Amino acid sequence: MEHQGRGVGPALAEARERLRRAEVAALREPGSVRLLLATKTLPADVVREAVQADAQACATTGARSAILGENRAQELVAKAPALADLAPTWHFIGPLQSNKVNAVLRHAACVQTVASLDLARRLAERAVASGRTLEVMLQVNVSGETTKAGAAPDDAVPLALQVAGLDGLRLTGFMTVGANSPDLGVVRAGYALLRQVRDAVLASGADGTEHACELSMGMSGDLEAAVAEGATVVRLGTAVFGARPRP
Repeated sequence: MEHQGRGVGPALAEARERLRRAEVAALREPGSVRLLLATKTLPADVVREAVQADAQACATTGARSAILGENRAQELVAKAPALADLAPTWHFIGPLQSNKVNAVLRHAACVQTVASLDLARRLAERAVASGRTLEVMLQVNVSGETTKAGAAPDDAVPLALQVAGLDGLRLTGFMTVGANSPDLGVVRAGYALLRQVRDAVLASGADGTEHACELSMGMSGDLEAAVAEGATVVRLGTAVFGARPRP
């Protein structure tokens, strides 16, 4: 697969350099923001190429390896076994239906899209039954756009405290999709709001909140704004893989 006439490796290197520049501009330590490669609709061989290129780059630079993020349970189930020899870390970053929980938990180390107590309880139940602790993030709809999933910001702190108290789960942070706006000020305000939610949860001192430090926010079009507002994970697809193939 080509990205604007280039291979995945060069595009990935350019994306990592762009991320490094964003960290420097925000007066943050280079390497403090982790890269997540969003693999929706991509065949396993393309993802393999990216993982191998990333491993080579990380071996040279000492950077942390990228996480793989999948939006769809059926794609995760298909790709994870095909890439198992590379031992990547998978995060689930899409809407999760209750009947797909078991399938996702077989492969995902973290579910970033917990937006209700019902889903959290379902995940906790299955995690306990399988004898594991599942990392989760609370998805927050910081823009209020009806096309986006997530808990309302006003509900996010009390919901996070409930999720953090569930056996079988470890609340590691918060995730959002930025506002669909050409005004980067609007986008940054949303990311700042997610940071405020995170800080309020950490400040609560409630049991289970001590690990809730992560902010998964920012994508190919706005990663600089996200890094400036404290992102610890940015989710890149187009910047590395190019435009998605049409269904």
